[in-house]
Amino acid sequence: MMVVLMESSWMPGNMRRLLLLLLGLLLLQQGRCFEFVIDGEWEDETSHLQDHRERHKRAILTSEEQEDFEAIRGEDITVKSYKVESRITSRFAHTTVRSSVVNSGSKAQSIGFNVQIPKRAFITNFTMNVNGITFVGSVKEKTVARNLYAQARSRGKAAAIVRANSQDMETFKTEVHVPPGSHIEFELHYQEMMHRRLGFYEHSLYLQPGRLVPQFQVDVYIFEPKGITMVQTPSTLGEQFAEMISLTQSKDKAHIVFKPNLQQQRKCDNCTGSAIDGVFTVTYDVNRDSNAGELQVSDGHFVQFFAPSNLSPLPKNIVFVIDVSGSMWGVKMKQTVEAMQAILDDLTIDDHFSIIDFNHNVRCWNEELVPGSSIQIADAKKYIQNIKPNGGTNINEALMRAIQMLLRASNQGLIDPRSVSMIILVSDGDPTVGEIKLSTIQKNVKRVMREEFSLFSLGIGFDVDYDFLERIAMENRGMAQRIYANHDAAEQLRMFYSQVSSPLLRRITIQFPEDSVSDVTQNRFDKYFSGSELVVAGKVLPSDSNTLTSFTTASASRLDMTLETEADTTELDTELAKQQHSFTGFARQMWAYITIKQLLSERSLAPTAVKKRKITQRIMSLAVEHQFVTPLTALLVESEGATERLLADSPRDPKHGCCSGGGLGGGSSINGPGPVRVVYQPPPWVQMTTTAPPSQAEKGPEEWTLPLKVNLVDNDPHFIIHLPRSNMDVCFNIDSKPGHILNLVSDSGTGVVVNGQLIGSKQMHKNKLNTYFGTISVYYQPDGVSVTASTVGIAVTDGRNNHSFTWGATSEITQDGVRISIVKNSHVSITINNDIQVMVLLHRVWKKNPVSVDFLGIYIANDNRYSPLVHGLIGQFSREPEVSVNDIHEGVDPLKKEAIMEVKGNRLHVTRGWQKDYRQDKKRGSNVYCWFVHNSGKGFIDGHYTDYIVPELNSFLQTL
Repeated sequence: MMVVLMESSWMPGNMRRLLLLLLGLLLLQQGRCFEFVIDGEWEDETSHLQDHRERHKRAILTSEEQEDFEAIRGEDITVKSYKVESRITSRFAHTTVRSSVVNSGSKAQSIGFNVQIPKRAFITNFTMNVNGITFVGSVKEKTVARNLYAQARSRGKAAAIVRANSQDMETFKTEVHVPPGSHIEFELHYQEMMHRRLGFYEHSLYLQPGRLVPQFQVDVYIFEPKGITMVQTPSTLGEQFAEMISLTQSKDKAHIVFKPNLQQQRKCDNCTGSAIDGVFTVTYDVNRDSNAGELQVSDGHFVQFFAPSNLSPLPKNIVFVIDVSGSMWGVKMKQTVEAMQAILDDLTIDDHFSIIDFNHNVRCWNEELVPGSSIQIADAKKYIQNIKPNGGTNINEALMRAIQMLLRASNQGLIDPRSVSMIILVSDGDPTVGEIKLSTIQKNVKRVMREEFSLFSLGIGFDVDYDFLERIAMENRGMAQRIYANHDAAEQLRMFYSQVSSPLLRRITIQFPEDSVSDVTQNRFDKYFSGSELVVAGKVLPSDSNTLTSFTTASASRLDMTLETEADTTELDTELAKQQHSFTGFARQMWAYITIKQLLSERSLAPTAVKKRKITQRIMSLAVEHQFVTPLTALLVESEGATERLLADSPRDPKHGCCSGGGLGGGSSINGPGPVRVVYQPPPWVQMTTTAPPSQAEKGPEEWTLPLKVNLVDNDPHFIIHLPRSNMDVCFNIDSKPGHILNLVSDSGTGVVVNGQLIGSKQMHKNKLNTYFGTISVYYQPDGVSVTASTVGIAVTDGRNNHSFTWGATSEITQDGVRISIVKNSHVSITINNDIQVMVLLHRVWKKNPVSVDFLGIYIANDNRYSPLVHGLIGQFSREPEVSVNDIHEGVDPLKKEAIMEVKGNRLHVTRGWQKDYRQDKKRGSNVYCWFVHNSGKGFIDGHYTDYIVPELNSFLQTL
């Protein structure tokens, strides 16, 4: 809780002395409970406070935590207005809280202005106008602010700030003593990044005016350049206010207004108290047109958002480490058992788990990791149910046993090498048995933990060293969370588990071409969890190109991928300038916000005092430049002539820890939480779309391309078969029906099958319904991998795992012997064991076209290495038939010669014409001259075309 106490200069001397005396008594009385910054010492750079001192502070709850909160405090005052406005642009929020108050009583009094803000937010400014004297805030280094403040204090001014520990909020509290009739205007600004949790962003505003307000209004403006998919305003304030919240939404903007009148604010018709008491919540999510993420550039900075979906979860190996010491007795244990019942039910047969419970002793439910079968889960539930808390707390030994269990399973090859291994520690206290020195426990864990393991810490209640739990988690690729020991602790535990229960990717790196960016925030992440988001920001270096490109590499279940994203460096600023309520400086501030949060995490893990001082200086420099109140800076509020000064700063909270920036979006750094300077040479398959070093640009794209001569099917569907020995192309159409699946290549020898499903045009054209390929499937039976390309996207499955990719990003995916290369909105190439290559081309048509539909073309290399068993409408021609064309003569159409073709013992009447190859020019295509075989290729293909209709997309052709 912040407290800013100001004594006004116009007060009589006796009153001033009385107030100072009362203030002194207040500070003296509460000094046991609060860490006062003004009288406190600079944080020790070399070591943390002694463990017992820390524990003593944590054990004391302040009286402030238990008192009722009111936004405006004071007797006989008139609150003229209370207004809150949030502008959220690209997941970054700037919130302003304004209030206008009059002392309508007959005597001087202290009037309070209190604002609860999210713990993860940074205050950026506070201004106050008292009877025409304006106080303006500016963020300064703590030492500078303190020196300036000390000058004011020597003249009888006093101020201090502390933090309150509520579940998600902290309180900024100002009290100003003013004479009767005084008019005061308060204005507080703070900024925060929206974190995506469980599939949406949540913006919370704490509204508790404590009285009726004539002008009460909340406005939330959201602008998301890629579009908004969902906006909701849950009834967190109460059902009676649901109808008073208005929501206006367009494709990329939303405006939420809450403006109850005086009568609507009342608890009852004749009540004078306000019914507004709680959190006003807005949740939303954004449009994602590809798994490659969203890259935004504004104001010389970039932000990359990465939140892929439609991927199969990785298997998990979890050791639950549960504190069952005596302090867990009662509600804490009951809620933990309740949460564990639900958590265990979430495990699947692919997951492995065990449970360790500890007090002064350490016990294992099972010495080995076991599969998440229904029998094992039932047994584990019974074990948890019978736990009786008692005794001390041996955290060190419990964690050592958990790590050894994971190491043993890994060394014995019992777990999938692509699975995710984690320890989830649930504790409510500090170690009292075995190793009790926190720094030694931290070193012990760090020493034996493998790089692929993660530790997640859950601290129940206040009598727990959250700072320690946070450090040990961040240092071991995890994150920490405080669980508040109240009626919904079980739900808090379940919610945390749901955030980490579905890992989709491992070892994610987001990189950029050399010399295109600088000052990049953490860009390597150990894991990505479903429903979360990874965010990387940095500065954009000057360039001749207007395009910035990023490359994201990651590993999924049995699958590796590289995804390319690009952004125009000028487009977004132009768009932001048009938006009335957008936050135009969002990218610059978001970069600073993420950088400071990560530096605070790095600082808490700094191994030496010298390293810590260097990080401290960088944090202070950034915080002053970007005007953030951090644990290392202070907000100095002063009048124009600097005759009146107040100080607001943000000390380290021993109950909560100093920082919360580690592992953004559910991921943790592979090489520590600090910013990593990583540049990237694009892989050879990438077609560069941004300025590259000359040597690279001269080489050009090295992506595999099909040879000049191919067998292809495109348009309605027109087959073109190239016969190398005869040096001729033969064409035929297949006049089949929508829904039919045609076999193109079927090779039971190599285990490869290529099939295509037909779709029809929207309506008949010239009494004929045109058909096209709407879906192409390439199936590789030995690995069970199927790649299905449709006009919507590309799906990859191996029978157990399903992954989906859109046409909206250039990507490369490899799974076992199959490589899939997607070129944005153009084509996908599938290569099997470097022997068989297939390219599927995307054709987009005007959406409102009355006849045509989006469709696919397929291009298959002539030199594919099939087995002798290959067949299919195209595959059969890998054994080139003897073909001769005779009796070439003028036809009915003078531009089209006619002839007799002899092939497979058949004499066919053929016509010389041309079809289109769309590889080089998707719009117009290039002409391929060929001899056209009529009647759906009859006589040229083996059997009848209906022989090639198969029941499923992965079906092999029955022998003809």
